[in-house]
Amino acid sequence: MTNGTQSYSKVLIASLLLAGAFITILNQTLMITAIPPIMKEMHISANTAQWLTTVFMLVNGIMIPISAFLIERFTTRQLFISAMSIFVIGTVIGAIAPNFQILLLGRIIQSSGAGIMLPLMQTVFLLIFPVNKRGAAMGLIGLVISFAPAIGPALSGWVTANYSWRVLFLIILPIAIIDIIIAWFVLRNVTELTYPKVDIPSIIMSTLGFGGLLYGFTCAGNFGWENIRTLLSIGVGILGLVLFIFRQLKMSHPMLEFRVFKNAVFSITTVLGMICFMGLIGSETLIPLYMQNMRDFTAMESGLAILPGALVSGFMSPITGRIFDKIGARWLAIIGLTLITGTSLVFSNLNPTTTFTFITVLYGIRMLGLSMVMMPVTTAGLNQLPNKLIPHGAAMSNTMRQVAASIGTAILVTVMTTTTEQATHDSSIDYPGIHGVNVAFFVITVLSFIGIILSFFIKKTSPPLEEEEERSDREQPYKKAENL
Repeated sequence: MTNGTQSYSKVLIASLLLAGAFITILNQTLMITAIPPIMKEMHISANTAQWLTTVFMLVNGIMIPISAFLIERFTTRQLFISAMSIFVIGTVIGAIAPNFQILLLGRIIQSSGAGIMLPLMQTVFLLIFPVNKRGAAMGLIGLVISFAPAIGPALSGWVTANYSWRVLFLIILPIAIIDIIIAWFVLRNVTELTYPKVDIPSIIMSTLGFGGLLYGFTCAGNFGWENIRTLLSIGVGILGLVLFIFRQLKMSHPMLEFRVFKNAVFSITTVLGMICFMGLIGSETLIPLYMQNMRDFTAMESGLAILPGALVSGFMSPITGRIFDKIGARWLAIIGLTLITGTSLVFSNLNPTTTFTFITVLYGIRMLGLSMVMMPVTTAGLNQLPNKLIPHGAAMSNTMRQVAASIGTAILVTVMTTTTEQATHDSSIDYPGIHGVNVAFFVITVLSFIGIILSFFIKKTSPPLEEEEERSDREQPYKKAENL
């Protein structure tokens, strides 16, 4: 009976983590189309209101590097329940917030818990599933990563059109609470606890480094590269990051292990993940801007245009994960990035008559390509690492993606706005705004093409043999139950 329960808990652990990660990642984009009614109710400007989305990604980016330390310090059960409880507290504060300051505080608390969830989920999945099943398991994570942020604007648009924006928090709240209650009874520890000491200087340097960079590049997208806030934040971020890296390399038990980059395949797959995530968040920013500001589509319509793509990605991620288990990541990445590059090139030729259907279908093909790249290359990179470095590899991979999304969005928005300004003085260009979006998509095309070239250098290898023996010992209860 005990063995049967343990066998079942393997699936239950994965389900709990997926549910927790889905609602936390969903919150990254859930407030995007809710911003106009919040501006009206709380009498704030668009620049102020956008911090509801920006601060979530910012705090996420700060928490992810710390997650590697937390995973080695606390059990899976302790960390999951704590992270989800923090998230619930933030959700309650957001739902009842009487003013913008309290609402922003709620978002900060929400994202403090959310930032731990994705690295924790990836680490646990890689530890409880054998190498030959990792692709399928990580494909489910790919479903969450691509589907959750894309469904956010559409769900938000529908809710705010029919109900109060506060309902967005109330939808999430019961799901999070149920997840915590189930986790209390069934979740068990699967990570290796080394109880590293808390290194306060590392936490401060990490926060200043990653937080400064994310905040700086966000400011660049909002205020321009010449703004003193942008320059100061990026400067502090670079200094903090340099000091943080040097400190980690000197420590015997670092908070975040930068030596994972000694593995060439892990480094290549991390860069590919950054390119894809930059393109994902970039296109999810550019398409609604084009549709709403230049074509007079509603926020709901722009959300619906990218929803089928999210469904395609969600449906395909587990399938591409199974394909990865059989053939590896190289050809999946090459084909997927070719689709992303081709569709990005077509998106760089938008015009005033481009139809809703054309945008929706093209974005769907683009997301098909993304599902072939995102989690397969992440899994291929993490597969190169021994078990003790998996928490650090997962944290590093997620941190780099978060930084890439922030930097990429800032660069693309800057490219779009500066190109638009230049085009307004050029009489040969009839639609300067659309021209700006087209040039930004061409930048994504170039980056994606670089990704195709890098994909040829991905090799299919497994972790060291001794690590597999350790995994085999840990999985004996599952195997016994399966044999029964």
